[in-house]
Amino acid sequence: MHRNLFDPENLIQPASAPGLTQENAMAVRYAVKGEARARQGTMVAWRGSLEFERQGQGVGNFLKRAVTGEGLALMTVSGEGEAWFASDAAHCFLVDVEEDRGLTVNGKNILCFDASLNYDITTVKGAGMAGGGLFNCTFTGTGRLALTSAGIPLVLPVTPDAPVYVDTDAVVAWSPQLHPSLHRSQSVGSMVKGGSGEAVQLKLEGEGVAVVNPGEPKPAPTS
Repeated sequence: MHRNLFDPENLIQPASAPGLTQENAMAVRYAVKGEARARQGTMVAWRGSLEFERQGQGVGNFLKRAVTGEGLALMTVSGEGEAWFASDAAHCFLVDVEEDRGLTVNGKNILCFDASLNYDITTVKGAGMAGGGLFNCTFTGTGRLALTSAGIPLVLPVTPDAPVYVDTDAVVAWSPQLHPSLHRSQSVGSMVKGGSGEAVQLKLEGEGVAVVNPGEPKPAPTS
């Protein structure tokens, strides 16, 4: 009955080198030799001599948690071994961040990343308490980052003469040199988010790219 599942070619072999790699479409592997960072709740398996420690959220994240009830809860993974990360069977993809090319990421789309990367919490000007997708993490330095998307993401070029408007619940990431702002449009209010209320999009202007979920993530059920 389980012959195909347990064929030798389906068994995961030990990593050949340290670092972050794609395991399959919905999971990544981090071969840790030292330290790594990850969003709490995304580790699904591990082996070796690893320790997991909660990491303080910092002033910016603490403020976000106080205002919105959400926070970017991170953990440090240290030691030597392998850990696998995934999030609700979402698609995973890797980004190589370079000194001259950072990335701003929606906190809920962060999976794990190299400890060599610097990160800073940023907010969209004028966002106030408008909600999801507006408190973000800007990564700089050199290293690799794993993100999630609710499907295969759209990567949209942004140019000075062609800004991009993104649903605040669907945005995954964008180039940090872009200028984000809130855009309110009554004209599309009846066509998004159930057709009620005022539609609010994230307007991205300048030169760069925007990464977008192909669909809005489903809200968590309430008790």
